[in-house]
Amino acid sequence: MSERAFQEEESNKNDMETPGRETRIPLLEGQGVAPDRITVVLVLSAFFAVCGSYVFGNAVSYSSPAESGIMDELGLSLAEYSVFGSILTVGGLLGALCSGKIADLIGRKGAMWVTDVSGIIGWCAIFLSESAWSLDLGRLLLGFGVGLASYVVPVYVAEVTPKNLRGGFVSLCMLAIACGMSMTYIIGSVLNWRILACLGTIPCLLQLVGLFLVPESPRWLAKIGREKDMTAALQRLRGKNADISKETTEIEAYIENLRKVSEYRLFHIFQRKYAQALTVGLGLMVFQQLGGLNAYGFYMSSILERAGASSTAGSITTAIVKLAANIVAVFLMDKFGRRPLLLVSASGACLAGFLIGLAFLLQVFTGFFSMGLGGIPWIIMAEIFPINVKGSAGSLVNLVSWVGSSLVAYTFNYFFEWSSAGVFFTFSGICCSAILFIAKMVPETKGRTLEEIEASMTS
Repeated sequence: MSERAFQEEESNKNDMETPGRETRIPLLEGQGVAPDRITVVLVLSAFFAVCGSYVFGNAVSYSSPAESGIMDELGLSLAEYSVFGSILTVGGLLGALCSGKIADLIGRKGAMWVTDVSGIIGWCAIFLSESAWSLDLGRLLLGFGVGLASYVVPVYVAEVTPKNLRGGFVSLCMLAIACGMSMTYIIGSVLNWRILACLGTIPCLLQLVGLFLVPESPRWLAKIGREKDMTAALQRLRGKNADISKETTEIEAYIENLRKVSEYRLFHIFQRKYAQALTVGLGLMVFQQLGGLNAYGFYMSSILERAGASSTAGSITTAIVKLAANIVAVFLMDKFGRRPLLLVSASGACLAGFLIGLAFLLQVFTGFFSMGLGGIPWIIMAEIFPINVKGSAGSLVNLVSWVGSSLVAYTFNYFFEWSSAGVFFTFSGICCSAILFIAKMVPETKGRTLEEIEASMTS
């Protein structure tokens, strides 16, 4: 053996034996590749999954550009159109309520297929509508689909992605929502509302077909006892020559420990050992919704008009700012971590909310909010709950998010009429409280496996 080869062998032994140091297993030529690299299957899995997030953004923003066309063509009153706009949140509540159970029973891919079918039927009902009731039915079905997708999409992406890439990949959900909203605002300014609804079926169809090409979540497969399928799925995701033995062992050991306890129902998640995870998940969703982002999304036109700005120009500017902020977040998520971005986002939204109260600097607000509070709560929700309670806990967190969204949607106009400045001062105060909550309660999850995060949250 040459002197250089001997030194390398000794160095590898020392790396593997030194306490406190990360074990580095040397890969011989042709033996394998690093399991945390980006593969084609991983990219396709994330892409087809976040098509559901695009539908989310598309559905939420549809009512804004379609308002004048629907009211003029179908002769709807303002009250009838208000029902159409807000009934999405009712469907979202229903979808959120059963999202965890559906994802646990039929799998992450199965749950996304349910969202696709619901979305396609909903968009078709809107496209073919000649009266208010069919509009509302379509919007209700669409809401159910996006309520389910808001839980299962980030969970699936988190479960298929290596720990060092998870933050960036899950933040693609935020980016897809922003893209859906931005494209709807822009395309809706030039196209008829029926054509806009017809275009809404495209991402649903794309996901419906695309999911046949990608594997199921390895962690869900392990949970239901399909170890061989779990190994095959993980190998496809990490690459044919990747060494997945360590990750497979960690998942199997974790699932084995969970099998020693029974499957927990909803009321079991209120045990003391889940208190921190539940507090973090619920708290972030409360601050996300009550912080004001959805109020701006639902009522952007009226806010811009009250501020003396062009609603069309303001919508396009806001779409660009929102998209740019989410792109920045994708690249910064795994570099700086979740906590720093959340703190910057909450601080910026707090300041911008105060400035909006003074001068309606709206684009500043949506930029800061979108960078962190707009999407990171969904990422952390997908990371912190053990898989045996993830369905129940995820449904509860998702439900709280949609309740908050409904509350803001129903009350914002009243508060805005009362005081256009005061409502944003209130949002500013809520974001200020979010800074304290994040600093005190929210853990950093960057660079840790889901099993490590979940163990630390319940210890």
